[in-house]
Amino acid sequence: MQDLKVTLVQTSLFWEDIEANLEMFDAKLDRLASPTDLIILPEMFSTGFSMHPQKLAETMDGRAVSWARAKARSMGVVITGSLMIKEGDAFYNRLIWVRPDGGLATYDKKHLFRYAGEHKVYRPGERLLTVGLKGWKIRPFICYDLRFPLWTRNFDNAYDLAIFVANWPERRSAHWRSLLPARAIENQAYVIGVNRIGNDGNGYYHSGDSAVINPAGRMLFTIGHAPCTRTIKLSAAAVTEYRKGFPAWQDADKDLADLPCSPSCLPPQSD
Repeated sequence: MQDLKVTLVQTSLFWEDIEANLEMFDAKLDRLASPTDLIILPEMFSTGFSMHPQKLAETMDGRAVSWARAKARSMGVVITGSLMIKEGDAFYNRLIWVRPDGGLATYDKKHLFRYAGEHKVYRPGERLLTVGLKGWKIRPFICYDLRFPLWTRNFDNAYDLAIFVANWPERRSAHWRSLLPARAIENQAYVIGVNRIGNDGNGYYHSGDSAVINPAGRMLFTIGHAPCTRTIKLSAAAVTEYRKGFPAWQDADKDLADLPCSPSCLPPQSD
C-alpha cells in the first residue's frame, strides 16, 4: 500500500443541466495543478439531487459516463461520483468508479432518502462495492448511507478508506460534520466526504463542509461555504500503524458481519 493522493471537488451544480455541469467540471479539472490518483465529485454531479430521472436519467453509455471515462483516460486518474442512471425500467442513484484503463465499477445507493421521496423514484442497491487503488481497499457510499453504521461497518478491515459523495443540505450540516468523524473512529479507516454547495432547484441550500478524516478521527481538511478543488495525501502508514497500536477492530461484533458484499468488479490497479 502506497500513499494516496485524493482530490475533492466541492462546487455548486447547475440544476438539471447535464451539459452545463460537465462543461463546468471539465474546466475545473483542466485547471488542476497538483498530481492526483483519485478525483471525487459530488452526488448526482451532472444534475443535482433531482427526483426527475424520467427526463434526465442516462444509460451507462450516456453523456456523463462517457465524459467521465474520457476524462479519466486523458488525465490518467480514477474519477468517481454518482449519477442518475436508467437500467431497464428502473432508475438508480448510481456511483461510478472509472479507471484510466477503461475499467468501470458501480455502486447503487442502498439507503434512499425517504424525506425527499427518493425511495418512490429510484430503486435501492443491494450490494457493497470495494475497489482497489495503489494497494488501498476503498469502499464508496452515497449521502444518506452515512446515517447507517451497520451498512458502513468495516468488518475485519475490509476497507482502508470510505468515501461519501453527497448533496447534504445545510439544515442538517451538524449531522454531516458529526457523522463523518464517527464513521472514521468506529471503522479505524480514513473517511472522505464530498458535498456540494449552493441552492438546488428546490431552494435547499448546501453548505459544503467536505472533509478528510484520518483513522483516529482527526480532521485533516475541511472547507465550508466555498467552491474548492483540493488535493490531499493520505498516509498508508497511518492506517496500519493506528490499527496495530489500537486494535479495537479485533473486538468487533463478528455476528453482524453477514452483509451482502460482492467482490470488486475490478482487480486492484497495478502500482
